[in-house]
Amino acid sequence: MATDIKDTAHAVDAAALMGLLPDRPRLLALGEPTHGEDALLDLRNELFRQLVEQEGYRTIALETDCLNGLVVDDHVTSGTGSLDEAMENGFSHGWGAFAANRELVRWMRAHNEGRPASEQVRFAGFDGPLEITGAASPRQALTALHGYLAARVDADLLPCAADTLDELIGTDDRWTEPAAMREPARSVGRSAEAGQLRLLADELVALLDEQRPYLITVSPADEWERACLYGRTALGLLSYHHWMADASPARLARLVGVRDRMMSRNLLALARRGPVFVYAHNSHLQREKSSMRMGGRPLEWWSAGALVDAELGEEYAFVAMALGTIRHQGVDVPPPDTVEGLLYALPEERRVVDARRLAAVLGDRLPAPRVSPWFGYAPLDPAHLADCDGLVFVRDVPQR
Repeated sequence: MATDIKDTAHAVDAAALMGLLPDRPRLLALGEPTHGEDALLDLRNELFRQLVEQEGYRTIALETDCLNGLVVDDHVTSGTGSLDEAMENGFSHGWGAFAANRELVRWMRAHNEGRPASEQVRFAGFDGPLEITGAASPRQALTALHGYLAARVDADLLPCAADTLDELIGTDDRWTEPAAMREPARSVGRSAEAGQLRLLADELVALLDEQRPYLITVSPADEWERACLYGRTALGLLSYHHWMADASPARLARLVGVRDRMMSRNLLALARRGPVFVYAHNSHLQREKSSMRMGGRPLEWWSAGALVDAELGEEYAFVAMALGTIRHQGVDVPPPDTVEGLLYALPEERRVVDARRLAAVLGDRLPAPRVSPWFGYAPLDPAHLADCDGLVFVRDVPQR
């Protein structure tokens, strides 16, 4: 059996990933089971460079704020701002501090220098403007969308003036109140003003759609795409705030569901522009329902990957990542009866595994699920193995 398992594995490179797939997917997603490990981000960077040079990929999409990501995209495509400014202002969740993310942005800018726009690589965040403790004010998205339309369509068609939006939004700290994540009554999401804003946001997005034949002739493609992003983000944020103010048992499930729906819509929009390499947590990219415990309750929701897969079918590919050890986080050698343990017995440090072939080799002998001693690492669910297009296994994750 050990020989059969070894036969499913190959060295990690873009060619090995693509060799698992019938055709080049429009969205190629690589998941990670933990955040913040530069060794994994270095591997991501290496694969992206190879995908650009060998397979024609031009966009990388990361699990970071989609609006902040515009700062990074401006820097790598046109040199706007410094590298330090891009790292400080272009990432959410504090991920601008990671050395591997900095190296990614530096390489993208260097790659694009002197190249025409059609040959440049692009950066995108595909998460909403959301943090663990709450969500952003809808101000940036709503005012940017309104400004785009006000500059291009008859004022009589607009559902409101800019100052009306400003009055309804009020101060931003009403929306970013940290206590609202655990106390629904502290959220502004179901106030009368929030209800009016949801109606106005819907009307602004409807006007954007209705005027598309004209707008795409008077706007550069990037400006049109950004206006659509502002519209998606405004609607998603207002929905998220609405459910933050909900006191029913469905509240947390709806919040994680709204977040992944926002992610999926951003990914589908990016896919319309060309092939995209996506990197995020496995739970956001897998085809099966995702699950976790939050607030002492078990939650299930359809991930962004599941939603995208339902739309794109074979044009979406998901490669999961599994790890052997993260000793600096207390994750030691995996038990031999787990998927990670079987792969850890192979000598190579990094391998691309044909997940479906491995599932066939294992047959009915489903490995035991691994139990993580550290909350920040989510082991592979062996029941999901056959639903992955591939698996990247990293034997040992060193501390950096």
